[in-house]
Amino acid sequence: MAVALEEMKNYLRVDYDEDDVLIEGMVRASEKICMDVARMDSEEEFYAVENAKVAVLYAAAYLYEHREEADHHAMMLTLRALLSGSRKEAF
Repeated sequence: MAVALEEMKNYLRVDYDEDDVLIEGMVRASEKICMDVARMDSEEEFYAVENAKVAVLYAAAYLYEHREEADHHAMMLTLRALLSGSRKEAF
């Protein structure tokens, strides 16, 4: 996981430990979502992309902050915009 828990908590401005497991899960899910959007299988290749980390931070924050009423379509549009320059034509 290239986004560390403390880095994600800082991004979210969370200063308590009760949600650590939840946040770690959301970071892992966000990495997978972002890698799928970029059409990449390798974490090393993905994190070499300029906006990769920003996309993962954004996606994890979106999932965390909108747990109950997330608009995943809007999130995906933003991720595609962030990663469009590096997105492969196919897997």
